Amino acid sequence: MKKIKLLITAVAMVGLVSSSVASADGFAPGEGLYLGGFGGVGTGVVQPKVTTATTDTSGLGGTFEATEGGLGLTGFEGGGWIGYGYKMGDVYAGLEGEYATGDVEFKLTSDTGIQVNPSDEQTESITEVKATKNWTGGAFGRLGLYVNDDTLFSVRGGVLVSEFDVSYTGFSETFYGGGPSVGASLTSRIAAIDPNLGIRIGAVYTNYLTAPVSGLGAANPATTSDGKSSNSEVTGSALSARVGLTYSFFDVNSLF
Repeated sequence: MKKIKLLITAVAMVGLVSSSVASADGFAPGEGLYLGGFGGVGTGVVQPKVTTATTDTSGLGGTFEATEGGLGLTGFEGGGWIGYGYKMGDVYAGLEGEYATGDVEFKLTSDTGIQVNPSDEQTESITEVKATKNWTGGAFGRLGLYVNDDTLFSVRGGVLVSEFDVSYTGFSETFYGGGPSVGASLTSRIAAIDPNLGIRIGAVYTNYLTAPVSGLGAANPATTSDGKSSNSEVTGSALSARVGLTYSFFDVNSLF
């Protein structure tokens, strides 16, 4: 019986040593199934366009459009990645999803109350307008090149969708905007801590295209009872700079 226990202990020790050797080699950055978390700064530009029309002869209809510049979005954001990547010599290919939240917003204030529809007696005077990006999520394809065994440079392309809360003086509505997104990153292995752990820095640009926001708020219908109308749309883009950690822990090839 003692010999059997000794044999089991010896096998367990050999297995532990073998596991340590495999772990010492580790995955290349971005290789296999990986998880990660990041934090960073988000910024962006919102360009509004408002077109008004009226059926009377007052001549008050017209278009306001920010053709240059716009309203700035700024704030911090944090989130996570999940993905799977293949290392093919010095070439890399993979798929990735991400989700992020933060406090990226813009806010406009006025000392004087402004009525959007003066003809509507129920319209309140607006003194503040605020838009907050609640969350962002998307999916991407990745292509890259290994600079060396411990460093991966990659680019990615896909689609990001964001939820925005737009509010003013007692009213709030939620809008969703999305569009094509591209990014670039550099991932380096932190072998001194764990060969499967990597630090990743990068940037992501998203074009939110154009979204209609007509009729914001219950007291501001797109068309009033007297025939006056207001159609609004927003065009925007966002840029995020991030730094985070990734950890690779599974390779599907190990199943075969």
